[in-house]
Amino acid sequence: MDDFIRVRGAREHNLKAVDVDIPRHRLVVVTGLSGSGKSSLAFDTIYAEGQRKYVESLSAYARQFLELMQKPDVDQISGLSPAISIEQKTTSRNPRSTVATVTEIYDYMRLLWARVGVPYSPATGLPIESQTVSQMVDRILEEGDGARLYLLAPIVRGRKGEYRKELADLQRRGFQRVKVDGELYEIDEVPALNKKLKHDIDVVVDRLVIDPESAGRLADSVETALELSDGLLTVENADSKSSVVLSARFACPVSGFTIDEIEPRLFSFNNPYGACPVCDGLGRKLYMDPDLVVPEPRRSLKDGAIEPWANSTAQYYTQTLESLAAFFDVKLTTPWGELPERVREVILYGSGKTKIPLRYEDGLRAYDVERPFEGVIPNLERRWRETDSAWLKDELGRFLASAPCEACGGHRLKPEALAVKVDARHIGEITQLSIDDAARWFQGLDGKLRAKDQAIAQRILKEINERLGFLVKVGLGYLTLARDSGTLSGGESQRIRLASQIGSGLTGVLYVLDEPSIGLHQRDNDRLLETLQNLRDLGNTVIVVEHDEDAIRQADHLIDMGPGAGVHGGMVVAQGTPDEVMARSESLTGQYLAGHRAIPVPAQRRKPKKTHWLTLEGARANNLLDVTARIPLGTFTCVTGVSGSGKSSLIVDTLYPAIAKALHGARAHPGAHDRLEGLARIDKVVDIDQSPIGRTPRSNPATYTGAFTPIRDWFAGLPEARARGYRPGRFSFNVKGGRCEACQGDGVIKIEMHFLPDVYVTCD
Repeated sequence: MDDFIRVRGAREHNLKAVDVDIPRHRLVVVTGLSGSGKSSLAFDTIYAEGQRKYVESLSAYARQFLELMQKPDVDQISGLSPAISIEQKTTSRNPRSTVATVTEIYDYMRLLWARVGVPYSPATGLPIESQTVSQMVDRILEEGDGARLYLLAPIVRGRKGEYRKELADLQRRGFQRVKVDGELYEIDEVPALNKKLKHDIDVVVDRLVIDPESAGRLADSVETALELSDGLLTVENADSKSSVVLSARFACPVSGFTIDEIEPRLFSFNNPYGACPVCDGLGRKLYMDPDLVVPEPRRSLKDGAIEPWANSTAQYYTQTLESLAAFFDVKLTTPWGELPERVREVILYGSGKTKIPLRYEDGLRAYDVERPFEGVIPNLERRWRETDSAWLKDELGRFLASAPCEACGGHRLKPEALAVKVDARHIGEITQLSIDDAARWFQGLDGKLRAKDQAIAQRILKEINERLGFLVKVGLGYLTLARDSGTLSGGESQRIRLASQIGSGLTGVLYVLDEPSIGLHQRDNDRLLETLQNLRDLGNTVIVVEHDEDAIRQADHLIDMGPGAGVHGGMVVAQGTPDEVMARSESLTGQYLAGHRAIPVPAQRRKPKKTHWLTLEGARANNLLDVTARIPLGTFTCVTGVSGSGKSSLIVDTLYPAIAKALHGARAHPGAHDRLEGLARIDKVVDIDQSPIGRTPRSNPATYTGAFTPIRDWFAGLPEARARGYRPGRFSFNVKGGRCEACQGDGVIKIEMHFLPDVYVTCD
């Protein structure tokens, strides 16, 4: 087989009929100026063609369900392997997605806790023991004489299927009634079940009225139920409909705390059997934040201290506050922070059962009512909960904040799941650890398990330790396993996917990566490069688009694109080993690598003025330890440190939201801090992040920067346009009357080709 990927006549984007031979099974770095055509060659040509050819090898039926890539503008590419792209895209914005779930570590953790975990009682803190039949009978007799009970054996719990065979088997064994999805039926009258929906099926083992003589009958019925349902029994009161679950395996004799089953789904916060019932497995709850409702305690009620009511034109709110002020004998002009605590409490949270005389005037008449005051925050919560208006939801959402769920402590799981522990720690505690700490804990776990549990856990621990090891190698040891994947930077998301690919152990694959070193401290760069070399040594071809000097020098083969950007680029200026590229005088990258060119260090730095400083005190967001930072104004300030040291927590999560909230009234929630001083010399704050700027296919640099607006105004002001009555919208491709209706302003028309890639043709 040819040892090269041979590209001939690549003309994608700004590429100028590029011909290049790329060695297979090597670490190849594509470098050059921004806009010189690196991504066009690596992603839009080589990866796109590799992916397209692989997908085309599948059946026409299978291709219907896959996103097919356009054939790149290239004459020929030979020597390609199946291609995998690892780009800088955030893994998922789903609030249920975490580092542990994305890397599949959590799947193995759930299995580990389900198979070797020991359940503990929340009441006594002692391991839960199994209940005997006699203990269950005693518990049932506690219902009292005359209680009418159903003894149910749960044989299906939240599983999909029709269960016709099982129901027929129960009828042959003499059972007459079952409870299906909460409804009682005679077995021969059970309706056909939808096999695509989850069902609960309980067999009615016995119906009885408790009396002193029923103990013997109870014991027989309990044994029958336990045999049917593998150790579970549900006792339901026919009158009150209350039920109690008894278990032959896991039950606390002191508190009666019972765990129905210990299966992997019990530890899944995406499954109703494991998710915390209060927060639905999100780990956080939304609440109306009093600090957002009253953002400026120095303002009085009259000056709009209650932010949600401040800009309302309705007199209702003003008159309500006047009545409250009269009742408590306070002035509306008193600053909020100086009002008595009882008054502030009543205004925010209501008067409870205390009735308050309220006087209202609607312009026609005045009337008095005496009733308890609901409170600003309960009023906002009720309106937010009951409204169907998206606008009102968004408006009231300004005053919402999130906090860890009180029921699960932010662990996302129900109490039964958190009661199961391995080495005295539940699964939620381990996910709160950093990857470095978790790796150490799992490596030391094997020696702490019993011989039987070691045999069960051996393969599970091997998978977990391997995945954690890969994440440490790519420099992500500082992330916690519970970190929301939506909060990861593009570089972190890319390195997580890189670690997953190493764990897959594939060989003969073409990997294309987009600047994996971005956002990574130099301390961790060596580990990342070692990981890329490991990927190569498995028998893969690794193509990396990169600007990092260390990566360029470590490359087996270097391709330098240029010589300029955009229309001035699109050519291969030099290629070969790094030494060969450095010897080429026309290679700008080679000149910098060889030291012939360098970026000069400023001989003189701008000095800050003594009074022009911004001071942030007591920052405690994420891993910050009561940090106080002083930042000079009017200077170029750089915040650096190793990955995970708290740079983003200080600047992005604390400083920027605090300034935006103070200057612009933004809805941002800054991280915990004590004080921010020096705002008097700032009039605006702008956050420039890595999020994509375009939201629609019609977005372009002219529309995003606003340059297109004066251009449209200019055309609308021309004599011919004015004579025809044209407005600026006539020259917009985003609105009717201006855009071409044939293509809806896209400039191209999409023609669906079913199992072939869609074709885009220029609109006539």
